[in-house]
Amino acid sequence: MIQAHGNFLAFGSTVLEYKLHAGTGQRVARIPKVSPKSKPIATDRGQRNFSRHQFTSHSNLTMPALVSYEGRELDLTSDAIDEVNVLKTKTWNDRSEFDAAKDKAQFRQYKDACDRVKGFYKEQHEKQTMDFNIKVRVKFNAQKRARMGIWEAMEMLNKLVDESDPDTSVSQIEHLLQTAEAIRRDGKPDWMQVTGLVHDLGKLWCMFGSEGQWDVVGDTFVVGCKFSDKNIYPETFNTNPDSKDPLYSSEYGVYQPHCGLDNVMLSWGHDEYLYSVLKDQSSLPEEGLAMIRYHSFYPWHREGAYAHLTNHKDIKALEAVRAFNPYDLYSKSDEPCDPVKLKPYYEELIAKFFPPELDW
Repeated sequence: MIQAHGNFLAFGSTVLEYKLHAGTGQRVARIPKVSPKSKPIATDRGQRNFSRHQFTSHSNLTMPALVSYEGRELDLTSDAIDEVNVLKTKTWNDRSEFDAAKDKAQFRQYKDACDRVKGFYKEQHEKQTMDFNIKVRVKFNAQKRARMGIWEAMEMLNKLVDESDPDTSVSQIEHLLQTAEAIRRDGKPDWMQVTGLVHDLGKLWCMFGSEGQWDVVGDTFVVGCKFSDKNIYPETFNTNPDSKDPLYSSEYGVYQPHCGLDNVMLSWGHDEYLYSVLKDQSSLPEEGLAMIRYHSFYPWHREGAYAHLTNHKDIKALEAVRAFNPYDLYSKSDEPCDPVKLKPYYEELIAKFFPPELDW
């Protein structure tokens, strides 16, 4: 078990401390609280502009080199995961107008992505333990962080993939723009458009501290309690040590009934990373932050899992995520976007909701 001391910090949730009871002994799991690199800067979640004088640089960190695995492999795995999720999508996304005429059959069938995806989830489900998830949050909160703006981050993510696979049909920046443009065409508010623009920037974690693809992409789930049978490939959790832990394998685990998703720990990946970056460095409304944090939480927003942990606040978050999801999944088949032409429009939105530079 974790042998850490200090105040427990579940980055991205409001959990402060918990005591674990299992077997004949009492276990206390705590994380050393690390002083944040910068103060929270957007607590009102209002739609206000950010000016440069509000932010100062806290790091001259040089951009890290590419991680050992290729960006192309990450992109292929991420695309295969999306294809599986497209084919499992249920009817709640019918309200999105932009995809009404799309032929859903144009996407590859589930079985075509199955081998790559199942191998990925076998590794992810084995390694995403409570122990890992506590430690990775300590790591994120303690490490020096690169400092750059939103558009620069988009270009960095794009470079990671394009340098490895120049023939990729849809680059990362195109997917972000396609998502934002689909939302824009449906007349959704500007905060939702810019949420679509940034929603996958958490994949930069592959450059800033990941251990592999398994802690960057893929469906997310709750750790610290029984793994839901509604997770994709639930049988692959059998090799996760937590599945044999008396506490972590119980229905509620370390949590209280209907404690709310703010008070549970989700498996670490690009959603949780980006949420941790933006929650105090943007003026996105709570709905936008929910779209970012939960858009890969398919067991919850599509399959209805973890209802015993959610509360009334999560109903609003669920509505937001379900409204966002089809724009993420189906916009990849749209016509390519021209980043040069669209940049001025989205730079204005970026300036409205984000500071000129963020700590990543």
